[in-house]
Amino acid sequence: MKDKQPVRKKKPLVKPPQSKKVRFSIWYLLLAFIALYMFESYLTRQQIEKIPYSEFKKDLRAGKVVVCDVGDQKIQGFLAAKDSTEKDSRKVVMPDTTFWGIGFETIRVEDKDLVSEMEAAGVKFAGKIQSNWLRDLLLIWILPIAVLFVIWGFVMRRIGPQGGLMSIGKSKAKIYVEDKTKTTFADVAGIDEAVEELSEVVEFLKHPDRFRALGGNIPKGVLLLGAPGTGKTLLARAVAGEAKVPFFSLSGSDFVEMFVGVGAARVRDLFQQANSQAPCIVFIDELDALGKARGINPWGAHDEREQTLNQLLVEMDGFDANKGVIIMGATNRPEILDLALLRPGRFDRQIVVDRPDIKGREAILQVHARGKKMADGVDLKVVAARTPGFVGADLANIINEAALLAARQGKKAIEISDLEEAIDRVVAGLERKSRVLNQREKEIVAYHESGHAIVAESVPEVDPVHRVSIIPRGVAALGYTLQLPTEDRYLMSRKELVSRMKVLLGGRVAEKTVFDEISTGAQNDLEKVTDIARSMVTEYGMSEKLGPISLKRRGQTFLGQDMSSGYEASEETQREIDCEIRKLIREAEEAVQSILTKKRGVLDCLAKQLLEKEVIEGDELREILKSGSNENAGKV
Repeated sequence: MKDKQPVRKKKPLVKPPQSKKVRFSIWYLLLAFIALYMFESYLTRQQIEKIPYSEFKKDLRAGKVVVCDVGDQKIQGFLAAKDSTEKDSRKVVMPDTTFWGIGFETIRVEDKDLVSEMEAAGVKFAGKIQSNWLRDLLLIWILPIAVLFVIWGFVMRRIGPQGGLMSIGKSKAKIYVEDKTKTTFADVAGIDEAVEELSEVVEFLKHPDRFRALGGNIPKGVLLLGAPGTGKTLLARAVAGEAKVPFFSLSGSDFVEMFVGVGAARVRDLFQQANSQAPCIVFIDELDALGKARGINPWGAHDEREQTLNQLLVEMDGFDANKGVIIMGATNRPEILDLALLRPGRFDRQIVVDRPDIKGREAILQVHARGKKMADGVDLKVVAARTPGFVGADLANIINEAALLAARQGKKAIEISDLEEAIDRVVAGLERKSRVLNQREKEIVAYHESGHAIVAESVPEVDPVHRVSIIPRGVAALGYTLQLPTEDRYLMSRKELVSRMKVLLGGRVAEKTVFDEISTGAQNDLEKVTDIARSMVTEYGMSEKLGPISLKRRGQTFLGQDMSSGYEASEETQREIDCEIRKLIREAEEAVQSILTKKRGVLDCLAKQLLEKEVIEGDELREILKSGSNENAGKV
């Protein structure tokens, strides 16, 4: 056996101390020139006396001036001194003479007799070109350049390291490290199905080895679909907060700029940053701004957005999902996205973030009510029942508006009345107390809203009336009749649609019945009635004459506007569609006319109550209808 030799530990290499590099600065050069100028001025400075020009002429006539140099602006020379004892005198040595003199300097004045006088006095004089090259170099060249450098440095510091043309191709993504992403699934409510789907993504980011051991691949991209305000961005933040990974957040519009090629460069830079920070989440909000279907540019020119989208598709194909980079997108317009973006291997998992139901709304209200003082009698379940179709952003706005109202009135807690007023503000707008109606207009509005309310309580299968008001709100609403559903509905029958049409026509028919004329207040009602009737005929197949057929509109979308010109049907069929729509509306109007004619007394009573109180709640409305029905039964 070989003898074991001791193992020598390698000493760490000690790097020799490096001398500090002196950075060049314009200030060093400027200080050097100033020092040189001062040194030159000190060496060339002479012991001279500055005298006025008049005294110089006096000394010239007296024969005291021995020698002088005449320059463009100054005259310098020596005055004769008796000996070395005279003040400021010094020995002057010249090629042909030596004498004791006192140096002088004066400002030259335009004097045509100067030369003749100096010749007469026997003064040795000569012309002198004054050279100020060092001063000119300093003042004309060095100092302006230094000022420009100072201004340039100030501008670059204000722009910062991320600004300027040099960084225009850099990604604008905001990076939130794991410590700053405080949002978790505990802050998300009302969308339990979406949370459950995204939990798989969180598990992969937390325990990637568990999936890699079985050869499983996590989806490269997750697309969140839903209406605005449903919580898509909140969900993406919650995934990053649960997984405790970096979170890249940016919008689809952050890629495209006026410069060609910038969008593609930013996409490349984004994926390079994401790979360096893996595992992480890249969230692209408003994906439709970037991922719109290609080939629909109406101008037929080069589209920078398409090049950016192409680069995004290439990058999503090229990176490895098992590295831990998850691409998440959010949009509320999935129908306009490019199909290549939605295929498996890119955004291959689509999660719908739908509007919450009544239980979901209650859970969302409880989340937003955290940290806010609620009165004892506040039941959030009642508020959730009053807000059908509301999304998370709407519910957060209601809680915030109620808190502001309570604080404005000096209350110590948020009461149910504050929440009711906040809902009315969101649904109908702010009260317009400054909009004063005359008595005639108030009567028309009162009968109009009374007609809506009476028909809503008289026809079957419609939502009950919660409140009737003739207080102007919002931009154009002079009054409103608020109906609240008793439960969430996802399907509607033909009877329900016809009943909705009758309720909408109630205001117009009431005006015609009482005043024998029609006002412009029913404009919005007629639009909604026409839309319902058209959908029944062309989309739902609820026309007896046309039968079960769905007719799509011709045309296309141009610059975000619907350019449809008609239906995909013959002219005869289109004429039949118009006849069926008119027939449905006419039948509904006749039914409403019959209802209000029978309940004319109740209509007058309710309109009178509205003129006095301006607001009538649903229970009070039903009491009025009940008492009116009993009176009519007694008369019969």
